[in-house]
Amino acid sequence: MAPEAALLPRLREVLYSGQISEGPPVTEFEQRFGAFVGQPHMLSFYSGTAALHTALLLARAGPGDEVISTAMTAEPTNLAIVHAGARVVWADVDPRNGNLAAAAIAEKITPRTRAIMVVHYGGIPASMAAIRAVAERHGVALIEDAAHALGARYAGLPIGSQSEYTMYSLQAIKHLTTVDGGMLACRNPDDLPRGRRLRWFGMDRAAPRTEVDVAEAGYKYHMNNVNATIGLVQLEYIRPVIARHVANGKYYDAALRGIPGIELCAWDAAAEPSYWFYTVLAERRDELARRLTKLGIGNSLVHKRNDRHSVFAASRCELPGLDRFYDAMLHIPCGWWVGDAEREYIADALRQGW
Repeated sequence: MAPEAALLPRLREVLYSGQISEGPPVTEFEQRFGAFVGQPHMLSFYSGTAALHTALLLARAGPGDEVISTAMTAEPTNLAIVHAGARVVWADVDPRNGNLAAAAIAEKITPRTRAIMVVHYGGIPASMAAIRAVAERHGVALIEDAAHALGARYAGLPIGSQSEYTMYSLQAIKHLTTVDGGMLACRNPDDLPRGRRLRWFGMDRAAPRTEVDVAEAGYKYHMNNVNATIGLVQLEYIRPVIARHVANGKYYDAALRGIPGIELCAWDAAAEPSYWFYTVLAERRDELARRLTKLGIGNSLVHKRNDRHSVFAASRCELPGLDRFYDAMLHIPCGWWVGDAEREYIADALRQGW
């Protein structure tokens, strides 16, 4: 959280302003967040999952449609597809980093494909140039799940500034948190009016309540002024937070290279990660995890591959790239709270073997 002296006065102001639901702070936060990520057409939501669901609805994904996605992500990525009524189709990942591979996506395109859901896993941008070429060749919408990737860049541009839709999570443990929340960047400004209706029961919130006509069922997905106010203050302090994630990630890139039994993730030359966590690909991964835990070093798989959940049973298929990545991956701390001494301790522990 931002410093108390900066945050609490602003919170008191909004809490006792007489307007704590959606109002001017929400609009201001959308504008300022959009400026930060380089996409002015922004919609705010109470969660990233709500933003993803709305993106799918804006892309006209529904019953009878297919959405190509990755099993290497948090469950909400793919549950949003289920919420929209579409079928999840798994494409395989690049075993070097866990992100969807463009060639694997191309193999899964059918006449029923409505959208491609791309996750920038751990803050490493996927191979967007190749993936975008596949999407454009087939006339399919591209949705980016950038929950891990605030501050990341691709080809010199912020993640989220180019695709039809990009979701950012503002949940408690992300780079920037509003306690909970989500943002949806839309490339086409014509999507904004429908998106605003979908997040508020299908109604135009700006119109008199007794004069609106609900033509499409919407949801209670809007952000409130309290969360938006937290976000506005957080934006004033986010650059050094992201910078520390990146500095720690680059430290590991150099310090861990060449350690026997460890392979580092690799990515496009055009990609600039924001290192939400740091992934090593390890031989005898479980043994390494036990040793790090014994040394007091946090480590985790973080996510269960989604294709092992019963709710996605109908989508199961062979994913050899994911098999390789999932069996070797281990995530270690990389965030703003990891100081120079801590990251050196972690690197030394890995050098000592397991």
